[in-house]
Amino acid sequence: MSLFDENLEFPIQILPKDGEVNYYGKIFSLKESTSFYQYLLNQIPWENDESMIFGKLIITKRKVAWFGDENFEYTYSKRSKYALSWTQGLLELKNRCEEKIGETFNSCLLNLYHDGSEGMAYHSDDEKDLKKYGAIASLTFGAERKFLFKHKSTKEKVEILLENGSLLVMKGATQENWVHRLPPTTKSKAPRINLTFRTIVGKQVGVI
Repeated sequence: MSLFDENLEFPIQILPKDGEVNYYGKIFSLKESTSFYQYLLNQIPWENDESMIFGKLIITKRKVAWFGDENFEYTYSKRSKYALSWTQGLLELKNRCEEKIGETFNSCLLNLYHDGSEGMAYHSDDEKDLKKYGAIASLTFGAERKFLFKHKSTKEKVEILLENGSLLVMKGATQENWVHRLPPTTKSKAPRINLTFRTIVGKQVGVI
């Protein structure tokens, strides 16, 4: 299944069953998207991501940053991260997402993909620290990239193009029944910045 119909009315529910993923299209103007992209690229304290794979520490080319209401501890790929204090720019983006979809978030994981050679393998955002069935709001700035969903049982796939300045929201049983990935591509030479606003309900390490 592919979703590239320019005549679609937003938001659209892109999964056929067993989950809820709504795509809102571009919620920022080109001017806004360019401004936020430059801000995020140059002002966020990016660090290379780390993960443990078969007991070996892997340092990725992709860079990440982690922010939140409090000094949350968030663990994935057997590595823990501690949230930094919100910047004014990130709070503005969080508020825009919350107003758009009627949800609230207390944290944000940011990813910087330098070009199309960097991606993400199939996975579910089902870590125990995340609110069960909670919404995850994903913003894209910079290069447009294809994004794939695959059903865990039927292996059915859904493909969508995440545009510059666009919003995608995953919630409900999506993480239980589907995995998703950002596939590498030779077509994209520019950076993509992705922000995923989340709700942490688990580990908390004091107030910043």
